[in-house]
Amino acid sequence: MKKYLSPGLLVLFFVLSAIGHYAHWSATLEFIISAVAVIFVAGFLGKATESVAHYAGQRLGGFLNATFGNAAELIIAIMLIREAKFDMVKASITGSIIGNLLLVLGLSLFAGGLKYKVQKYNVSLAGMNGSLMIVAIIALFVPAIFLNTHVLHEEDRNVLSLVVAGVLIVAYILWLIFSMITHKNYLADVTESEDQELPHEHEPTWSKKRSIMYLVVATVMVAFVSEWLVHSLDTFSTKFGLSEIFVGAFVVAIVGNAAEHSAAILLAMKNKIGAAVEIAVGSSLQIALFVAPVLIFVSHLFGKPMDIVFTVIELAAIGVAVFIAKSITQDGQTNWYEGLLLIAVYCILGFSFYLV
Repeated sequence: MKKYLSPGLLVLFFVLSAIGHYAHWSATLEFIISAVAVIFVAGFLGKATESVAHYAGQRLGGFLNATFGNAAELIIAIMLIREAKFDMVKASITGSIIGNLLLVLGLSLFAGGLKYKVQKYNVSLAGMNGSLMIVAIIALFVPAIFLNTHVLHEEDRNVLSLVVAGVLIVAYILWLIFSMITHKNYLADVTESEDQELPHEHEPTWSKKRSIMYLVVATVMVAFVSEWLVHSLDTFSTKFGLSEIFVGAFVVAIVGNAAEHSAAILLAMKNKIGAAVEIAVGSSLQIALFVAPVLIFVSHLFGKPMDIVFTVIELAAIGVAVFIAKSITQDGQTNWYEGLLLIAVYCILGFSFYLV
């Protein structure tokens, strides 16, 4: 019975979301159903990615997990760009970064710390992640400072945004080469004798061909559900008096990150804190260094150029998240109280954004 329950709910909410969209149900009901559908579809996408990753190998598998783990956020953001909702796009980018660094990482450290007094992982990887997070902050701060203190033509704003986006994409690609090829042993995870088996360490449920097919199907489903979710956002946020920045930074980000939340927490509870940190921090880095820059180029393809200038509130939130996350993870060991501190900061930011 349990075997068929999850796929049944997946299909049910996907179908209901489609009916709600094309039958023009109330925006609130459509949003709720679509949000639940996104969570189920993201979970299906995560399972398919994990299965494909098993056949692809550990290093490439980790990259696939990070990439398709952010597929929901990327597709939702592309749909928002098509509607020229740039403020919500930037807010969703902000929400994904702080959500992964504070909520996902915080819950993982807290849950794992309750079961294991101290959990350790590669301190060299922690240092590199910290440096990359600072680079991401610099890349977002510099354009905002220059464009807000000097009057630049629209063309200059777009050129600067494209140049910064291009540099970040190159830096991210070189990071993949560094971490997956030239220094993969240097950044290898710390293994403990009492570690429990990881989900991908046993034979996957699906064959290689079926895994790839399900990955494609899940990605298409995410694209459809994301479009239906975006369609209901305006009416939903207006009805409840929510600002675009709050909806983008917290509602959309939490829904899009649902699969990563559960995966990271389960890994931490299996004493695989290195893998959990990699999901949380690695996903934030991918959003800042790859997804956000890609969205800049995508906006130009749509003929609706979006710049890379974030608001002071968004920059402050990202800066605070990076500061506390780097401070907590830099020593290569964690405990439940450090996770609680991250969650506390996330709650402070969430309430502040709500009042905006």
